[in-house]
Amino acid sequence: MTTAFDPIDLGGSRLASRIVMSPMTRSRAHGPGAEPTELTATYYAQRASAGLIVTEGVTPSPVGRGYPDIPGLYTSGQVAGWRTVTDAVHREGGVIFAQLMHTGRVGHPSLLPDGMVPVGPSAVAAKGQIFTHEGPKDFVTPRELTDVEIRQTISDFADAARNAIEAGFDGVEIHGANGYLVHQFLASNTNRRSDAWGGGTVGRIRFTVEVVTAVVDAIGGHRVGLRISPGVQTNDILEDNPREDYLSLLERLDGLDLAYLHLMEGPDRELTPQLRKAWSGVFVLNPFTHPAATGPEALKLVEDGTADLIAYGALFLANPDLPARLAADGPYNTPDPATFYGGDHRGYTDYPTLTG
Repeated sequence: MTTAFDPIDLGGSRLASRIVMSPMTRSRAHGPGAEPTELTATYYAQRASAGLIVTEGVTPSPVGRGYPDIPGLYTSGQVAGWRTVTDAVHREGGVIFAQLMHTGRVGHPSLLPDGMVPVGPSAVAAKGQIFTHEGPKDFVTPRELTDVEIRQTISDFADAARNAIEAGFDGVEIHGANGYLVHQFLASNTNRRSDAWGGGTVGRIRFTVEVVTAVVDAIGGHRVGLRISPGVQTNDILEDNPREDYLSLLERLDGLDLAYLHLMEGPDRELTPQLRKAWSGVFVLNPFTHPAATGPEALKLVEDGTADLIAYGALFLANPDLPARLAADGPYNTPDPATFYGGDHRGYTDYPTLTG
């Protein structure tokens, strides 16, 4: 019987286990350069015992930044900063992918360079507020991307992927979930276009297909993962027919020989085995456990074949040596939500390991 503690080959990398550190925004790339720091390197190196680390969302372009102090991968300084991180993780024997995250309409002009506003497939504002350096602010109506701008955005993803490889990453994960730009093109309430980038299933999945294809062409399919969250309504996303849309999407992508598909599972758990069956490659699952964090009971989802790898978020944030703790059946540090975003080393690099 396969267990979560067994190794697995992933796009040419040998993972020590099937336990994944899920991407988690930490907002600690302070300063105008949006560059990771030595503290970032310490944070990820501490967690290098994960079979695979997927970083926090990294913006592929200046207009893709939706939160304060999130890092980028579009300048030479950012590439150099990330090289410090990947070197630290590799010294500890880890494997690390960069998550490329363009937040689209999720953001605010105060978070962007002067004159820029958030963009999206259509000029439809999200309900709610976004946190900024000046406090919470209402979401604004995004500017609808032109055809030329859509193609430039696709190129931005490919360029960021090249930068990731230059920075020493083992691969990249395209963030197509959680209501950000790729997901906004997939969803009917945010994509109201009537041109070739919308209008129905074929049009709505086109942006995702072209982003993934461009990144594959840039760095090779074995270095590319895709994260999706069908039916998840984060950031005011509504999808009329996620089953049809996502099964069509996987049909288009399955032949690209991607490193993996990463499913952020929603409440429709009956969809998970359908997607698993439709995907011939490695299947990573972040199981639906809301409102609780994913816990040790999720390990059995590898044993019963539901997934090839299991992704942990908050539990990995608070337990740098999580694989060892899972193997020992605990104990576990409790995550401190007050230090999730921004700040210094507190709640970031000071969680203790089992050995002190």
